[in-house]
Amino acid sequence: MTTFDIHWVRPQFPALGIKVNGYPAAFFDGPGGTQVPQQVIDAMSAYLASSNANTHGAFATSQRTDQVLAAAHAAMADLVGCDPEEMVFGPNMTTLTFALSRALGRELGPGDEIVVTRLDHDGNVSPWTALEERGCVIRFVDINPADCTLDMDDLRRKVTPRTRLVAVGYASNAAGTINDVREVVRWAHAAGAMAYIDAVHYAPHGPIDVRSLDCDFLVCSPYKFFGPHAGALYGKREHLTRLRPYKVRPAADTLPDRWETGTQNHEGLAGVTAAVEYLAELGRRHTPEAKGRRAAILAAYDAIGAYERSLLERLIPALLEIPGLTFYGITDPAPFAQRVPTVAVRIAGRSPRELAARLGGRGIFTWDGNYYALNLTERLGVETAGGMLRIGLVHYNTAEEVNRLLGTLRELAPRA
Repeated sequence: MTTFDIHWVRPQFPALGIKVNGYPAAFFDGPGGTQVPQQVIDAMSAYLASSNANTHGAFATSQRTDQVLAAAHAAMADLVGCDPEEMVFGPNMTTLTFALSRALGRELGPGDEIVVTRLDHDGNVSPWTALEERGCVIRFVDINPADCTLDMDDLRRKVTPRTRLVAVGYASNAAGTINDVREVVRWAHAAGAMAYIDAVHYAPHGPIDVRSLDCDFLVCSPYKFFGPHAGALYGKREHLTRLRPYKVRPAADTLPDRWETGTQNHEGLAGVTAAVEYLAELGRRHTPEAKGRRAAILAAYDAIGAYERSLLERLIPALLEIPGLTFYGITDPAPFAQRVPTVAVRIAGRSPRELAARLGGRGIFTWDGNYYALNLTERLGVETAGGMLRIGLVHYNTAEEVNRLLGTLRELAPRA
């Protein structure tokens, strides 16, 4: 096993060479979408240059397109640990979740309960609250405001024999909290309910194994793990076969086609395969003895996790020393394994938007607002005050970039 080679990683991403006002760009905006390696750009360009066609035709470019789509399903299956037929592509996580909730709604009616949380991105809330129109009852799980973790006692109380589905995020896209999704799935199944896991924010940082997790559905977005803008949904074969999707009549009724009605983003799916291959290549460099793509992907996450934690251990203690700074989320190093390197803060006397603009002027890219985690910002009482400043690290960030960020925030903080 080798140490994490940041000097190999960074040249893979051409966007990291951008400058703003003479400053090198530092991308701490990963939770909204990561940058992509050159091989993703090349794969998308190559598809458009030599394979661009619709599917299932009796000619070369169409047949190449069929192969591109099959490769993308196989790549994502290796990423999450499922069969290719259990992987469904769509425009994004939110659209896929609405499609699934609409199909599931055919089977639900008055009195059926759905459990959602106040920690989640609204893409894993609104598609389910929309089923109130069918008489479903929505139960919200509260958080522990002190560290932005789920109130697991409240969650367990909310799961009852009337529960039909529990929707929860793998990791918070605002505060970085990693939820105990394995326990959530276990409780859901014990009540006879299904479990829907939003892994969009977790996928860039940690390994996913849907078989071990035993979740019914899991959704993620390749543009959050170094790929193009697309969405991907895993569903257990039994559910994808049993549920009736809304689709056009000529569309095939086989898996996964029955859930992918309409023309897919073919060049994007070529990029998805390349993004998964990038992770596998990173894993092989870290653990040369890794055999097979799935093993290489797991090795990559092992390397990514250790490196990102080293950055987090530098970032959080230094943030806590900044005068006037309020931190939202886990700060104790002991449970850092229960968070990803995404943090949310406010600084007295500065709106999150002002902070983001000042940082952006120096080439430091961060997000302000609620990042669609609307229930969380409302629960924390910051929604009407502009939300929070979000700093999201991924494995192409460096300690030097973290130091630049900290130095600028200290300049913007009130005098002690």
